[in-house]
Amino acid sequence: MSCDTDILIVGGGLNGPALALALADTGFDVIVIDAQPPGARGEEGFDGRAYALTLASQRLLTAIGVWDSVKDHAQPLSEVRVSDGKPGTGAGPFVVEFERGGIDEGPAGYILEDRFLSRALTDAIKAHPKVTLIGGETVVAQAVGPADVTISLASGRELSGRMVVGCDGRRSGTAARAGIRRTGHDYGQSGLVCALEHEKPHGGIAHQLFLPPGPLAILPLPGDMCSIVWTETTAEAARVHALDDAAYMEHLRPRFGDFLGEIKLAGKRFTYPLNLTLAEAYVSDRLALVGDAAHGVHPIAGQGLNAGLKDVGALAEVLTLARRRGEDFGRIDVLERYQRWRRFDVATMVAATETANTVFSNDNPLVRVGRGVGLGVINALPGLKRFLMREAAGLTGDLPRLMQGRQI
Repeated sequence: MSCDTDILIVGGGLNGPALALALADTGFDVIVIDAQPPGARGEEGFDGRAYALTLASQRLLTAIGVWDSVKDHAQPLSEVRVSDGKPGTGAGPFVVEFERGGIDEGPAGYILEDRFLSRALTDAIKAHPKVTLIGGETVVAQAVGPADVTISLASGRELSGRMVVGCDGRRSGTAARAGIRRTGHDYGQSGLVCALEHEKPHGGIAHQLFLPPGPLAILPLPGDMCSIVWTETTAEAARVHALDDAAYMEHLRPRFGDFLGEIKLAGKRFTYPLNLTLAEAYVSDRLALVGDAAHGVHPIAGQGLNAGLKDVGALAEVLTLARRRGEDFGRIDVLERYQRWRRFDVATMVAATETANTVFSNDNPLVRVGRGVGLGVINALPGLKRFLMREAAGLTGDLPRLMQGRQI
């Protein structure tokens, strides 16, 4: 029985197009179904939304041919500073400084705006002869057969492939239609996101300041600008987001501090609830989940997109090697190799983020003393700092070839 394509990818955000390129480069025919209308992604102007990309993620983007089109917009990280503090008092006395020289391969990561990455990925899949992009369509049904899967679109159109991949986010319809259940919980926190212009140069330094309600991440952008992800309790975040710009800034300044001089808003403001949502299985027969569709985590370490790109590298490698061996790459026994590869890494990441959020989003005086001492100990041990920096750069563990900068 002939199919319309080898692989159907549901979701045209970031992970979906990245996976399409990784697969197409090894010879797969791919169709990407995007709920956004054609031309909608990456067309908006500056809004301050940005990602902290690890060095391993940058290598994957290079391997799939996207990095050259965004590198001039990416801010290399010269240093990452992690500290504890309280609103109005700035950082505490104990600071962990992860300097650029801590790893040999180069910067531990880059900060890149969403608009540039989205546009580059969309342009790349439009230009690739092995990828077809269908925009402005949503999937309403899927049916798995012995050797293929068929999806039905809201327009009434049907498409068939050897397998389907859900890259459709935390509320993945692909997972739900396959009967894959989810576990997780709400953190009682929301993230406030905006961009700032500041008076003094940032020097390429990223800051993670832990405050009692949650962390404040300050991510340097090219020029004298930064993007922030500011965590508050759900009720407080809703109150602050409803303020006008002037009142919003009056609330932010005591938390941000004056180390970058005068600050002012640039672009739009956003807020979103924070929760943990994990799919109980990453695969089913002729189906796999990638990125937030498999694991939506707390942004405390900025690892959401990086984990998704690691999924991309792992799944592309599993499917490509299986096909080269003459296997039916959509079979569950093949797809379980991907699940085994990714599950332990994700479980470790979830445990680390859960622990960090519990320990640092806490104003108990004894806990504050303990974590301050812990930060001081880490900063005093070069070997431990180097290990943690390599971990943060995505260079540890069983890395997919694309994240090593190698072709599959």
